[in-house]
Amino acid sequence: MSLRIISGQWRGRKLIAPAGETTRPTADRTRETLFSMLLSRLGTFEGLAVGDLFAGSGALGLEALSRGAATCLFVEQEPAAIRAIRSNIANLQVPAQCDVRASSVLTLGVAKAPLDLVFLDPPYRSGAGAVALEKLARLGWVGPATWVCLETAADEQPDVRGYDADADRKVGKARVTLLRLRSPD
Repeated sequence: MSLRIISGQWRGRKLIAPAGETTRPTADRTRETLFSMLLSRLGTFEGLAVGDLFAGSGALGLEALSRGAATCLFVEQEPAAIRAIRSNIANLQVPAQCDVRASSVLTLGVAKAPLDLVFLDPPYRSGAGAVALEKLARLGWVGPATWVCLETAADEQPDVRGYDADADRKVGKARVTLLRLRSPD
């Protein structure tokens, strides 16, 4: 699959996708829709702290950096995907803005501060996104101001406790859901 940065300072730059069948990179059209949805809510990506969890190629986090995000935490456990992320970061020459963690999202410890924007693209129909989001909120990675983007299969209804859906769109084989942490009553 051919991947590229859609917009920002690296617009048009090609990204390496991990070899093999283990990783399913988010299609350009899906990323375009997702970033349009986010831009209408955020206004800008300038200075944001971003998390690209179940990162795959790192395309979502790198797209955010291209559009002005300050930092990105990439979390991925698949070795081929980690190699692709590190290669993409090196090709774009942004190692100082990136923190790559070769581990499961579920092994993240307590956050120093909540992220501004979190991308989760877990394996379809695994339920891993809902499990991760509950833990991320408990550990402080997601706060009241954090925007969360969860990608699932188009026919999959995300069931995430403690979050409210702000938007939900089907794009090809994917469903993109924007979530916010529900405020305690």
